[in-house]
Amino acid sequence: MNAYDLSGRNAVITGGGSGIGYATAERFLKSGAGVEIWGRDADKLKAAQASLKAFGPITCRSVDVSHWEQVEAGADAVSGQLGHIDILFNCAGLSLYVGPMLDVRVPSWRDTIAINLDSAFYCSKAFAPQMVERGYGRIINTSSMAGKEGNPNQAAYSAAKAGVMAMTKSFGKELATTGVLVNCICPTVFDTPVVRDTLSRAPHVMKAFTSKIPMNRIGQADEAAALVSWLASEECSFTTGFTFDLSGGRATY
Repeated sequence: MNAYDLSGRNAVITGGGSGIGYATAERFLKSGAGVEIWGRDADKLKAAQASLKAFGPITCRSVDVSHWEQVEAGADAVSGQLGHIDILFNCAGLSLYVGPMLDVRVPSWRDTIAINLDSAFYCSKAFAPQMVERGYGRIINTSSMAGKEGNPNQAAYSAAKAGVMAMTKSFGKELATTGVLVNCICPTVFDTPVVRDTLSRAPHVMKAFTSKIPMNRIGQADEAAALVSWLASEECSFTTGFTFDLSGGRATY
C-alpha cells in the first residue's frame, strides 16, 4: 500500500463504522492522521474503534448526521477535542426503500434525502468554516452511480445522490480560492454491509448491477479508500468540484 502523508491532519468520517468509511479510517490512520468516526449505531462504532486503535489515534461519536443539531454539537465537540479538523469524508448513506416510485411513502422519501444529501450539507456547513479560516481543508462527498443514471426502483436514493454531485460542484467552486478542496466519489456496487443488506431484499438487483460493470465484479472497500486517501491529501492540489467514478468501467462520463 502506498500511503499519502497525512501526519498532523485530523479527519472526521461519517458512516465510519463499516464498509468504505471503515476502510478509509484504517488507511487514514496508517497514513498518520488522527481520526474520529461517526455513526448512529454506538455499539458498531465502539467495535470499529477497538479494531482500528492499533493503527493510530481514533475516537468515535454517536451522531445522527441527518439532524443538524446533532451534527453541530458533534462538530463543536470533536473540534474542541482535537483542536482542528482538516479532512471531512461524508460517507454516511443508505437506500431505505427499493420499489416503484409511486409506492414510496413520503416519510421514507424524506428520510432518504436526509441521510444521503442533507447529511453531507450539514457536515460540510459545520466543518468548512474552520478549514477556510486555517486556509486548508479537504471535503470528500459520496455519491453513487444511482445519482448519474437514476436507478429504477430507487428514485429517492438516486435523487439524493445526484444532489450530492451538484452540491459538490457548487461548493467546490465557492471555496476554490480558500485552500479547501471539495470533491466527490461515485461508486458502483461495493461489497459493504449496507449493500449486502439492501441486495438481500432484492437479490435480482445484484445480477443486474454486476452485468453493467465491464470488470464483471463489484468493488472492494479498500479500493475506494485508496482514492479517498489521495483526495484527502496535499497531493490532490488542483482538483475541486469534481466527481470521481469508482465503477469498474461502468461510467466513463
